[in-house]
Amino acid sequence: MGPTLALDGRRSPTTSPACTSKLHDSVVVPQKLFASVTMGEEKPFDFLRTLFEGVIAGGTAGVVVETVLYPIDTIKTRLQAARGGSKIEWKGLYSGLAGNIAGVLPASAVFVGIYEPTKQKLLEIFPEKFSAVAHLTAGAIGGAAASLIRVPTEVVKQRMQTGQFSSAPDAVRLILAKEGFKGLYAGYSSFLLRDLPFDAIQFCLYEQLRIGYKIAAKRELNDPENAVIGAVAGAITGAITTPLDVMKTRLMVQGQANQYNGLLSCAQTILREEGPAAFLKGVGPRVLWIGIGGSIFFGVLERTKLLLSQRRSKRSISESSKEE
Repeated sequence: MGPTLALDGRRSPTTSPACTSKLHDSVVVPQKLFASVTMGEEKPFDFLRTLFEGVIAGGTAGVVVETVLYPIDTIKTRLQAARGGSKIEWKGLYSGLAGNIAGVLPASAVFVGIYEPTKQKLLEIFPEKFSAVAHLTAGAIGGAAASLIRVPTEVVKQRMQTGQFSSAPDAVRLILAKEGFKGLYAGYSSFLLRDLPFDAIQFCLYEQLRIGYKIAAKRELNDPENAVIGAVAGAITGAITTPLDVMKTRLMVQGQANQYNGLLSCAQTILREEGPAAFLKGVGPRVLWIGIGGSIFFGVLERTKLLLSQRRSKRSISESSKEE
């Protein structure tokens, strides 16, 4: 029996059957704080390959999710942007989709492209029982890198969703003309405050639930199982980060009105004028959107990663055959 590899990338020592029998009664297995499982064979860590496959898988998953669920996101944005008893506009639910995909594709690619190799390296550093810390940290780092693309994309998308502009090019041109470059990064602090914990928590939940399920099932997960776990992780994370999302939306869509002077001012004004319930505006569509989105995203992500892995294996076998 050869060495086994922990799902988080570390090698576990191989012992003979005789040694295993003796150790069984004398060694107490330490209790793990987080899920972990050992299976498979260890392969050398290839940073560039992991980065490339993460970029492809992340970009594919991001575009599929955005296209399918864009109307729900539009409704959520309009609910959050509405003040007092303002009515919600139900037309143009796909307004700004093309421009948003132009930003979602590279942002999702960058996020997963950074997350995957960072996760693998951190899992080599942290003890196995702290694998969740590696997942949290990698999620936050990936989110920080992707935010440089996500924020301008989100600003343009939400301004179009609320009817301020008719096209993405016009939105970018007019925002730059009236508000300067910083206009494209309106609400950046609130975006980071929402998305860094969101990315960290969602991916950590997904990874830990997935590992735990593998332990229970004693096999690899299929596509529907990955999708269900992604939905659960997304829905939970979406619900608990809704107040941050409300503040981010208000800051991004205010334009030159300057109703809010930053995150603290935004929170105080909403609380004073609309009450605590306003912080949960759009929670229903948000949980639905992110829950379904998590299902699609992680389902497509895992399937794309599997297809890339199978393609790589076939190529390796083909090259080995030619050498022989």
